Amino acid sequence: MGASLSSLGTNGSTIGPGLGDIPENCVACVFLYLTPPEICNLARLNRAFRGAASSDSVWETKLPPNYQDLLDLMPPERYQNLSKKDIFALLSRPIPFDDGNKVGVLQEVWLDRVTGRVCMSISAKAMAITGIDDRRYWNWISTEESRFHTVAYLQQIWWFEVDGEVKFPFAADTYTLFFRLHLGRFSKRLGRRVCNYEHTHGWDIKPVRFELSTSDDQQASFEYSLDETERDDAYGNHKRGNWVNYKVGEFIVSGSQRITEVRFSMKQIDCTHSKGGLCVDSVFIIPSDLKGRKTRGVLK
Repeated sequence: MGASLSSLGTNGSTIGPGLGDIPENCVACVFLYLTPPEICNLARLNRAFRGAASSDSVWETKLPPNYQDLLDLMPPERYQNLSKKDIFALLSRPIPFDDGNKVGVLQEVWLDRVTGRVCMSISAKAMAITGIDDRRYWNWISTEESRFHTVAYLQQIWWFEVDGEVKFPFAADTYTLFFRLHLGRFSKRLGRRVCNYEHTHGWDIKPVRFELSTSDDQQASFEYSLDETERDDAYGNHKRGNWVNYKVGEFIVSGSQRITEVRFSMKQIDCTHSKGGLCVDSVFIIPSDLKGRKTRGVLK
């Protein structure tokens, strides 16, 4: 009798199955088609959804094929005995690594929280910068505006050249490489951000050439005038006083490649004029179809 009454509504109608009646394995099948943030939001609905949202079979599909290579960058005790969900959460935070020849945190890799795809950033300190050791030309500036907390500031130079490279087991994907640059020297004054353009000159005379190449002979290049003060960049920001991401090009990683070497550079080596007043922060490598979302403020 009690069971019969419990299935009746207030008006005597029969109440049909609810979300709580869906089997956990069916919920898990649906979760295979959702993003990690969507899964985490739905996990709050009931016990079946919560159980499916913790399933290793679900989170295995959200991890890239090379996720073990990312785990290998960390001590084993950090990821041993973790569920796949916890591994995804761990890899979604920046993982510092180096190429064996540098000291300090100069490169970071992480998974995009929505797609689970591999992203990377490389500090200016990991690059070869002409004249970097001569304080007449360059200085290192500490700042919270960089994920590496330090940027290279150019006061003045005639031969401007920055080169870098990275070797990494990238997951199969199409990637875009950006340089993150800032015209002018910025600082905080009375709690407000201010920019000084005392040294900013020479970038409107001739463009800077950006190039990339890979170990399987892919190549790309772009030229940009860094100081077109009358224009905004493609994302609505004025170039002076703002961080701008300059696209160098794209490269494709196939599933057959174990290690991909990427070489990148920017240069303006016309010595008929000097140039200065530029901050060099880092290089970003992200999946190409994420760049619209990323370059609007997520990259830092």
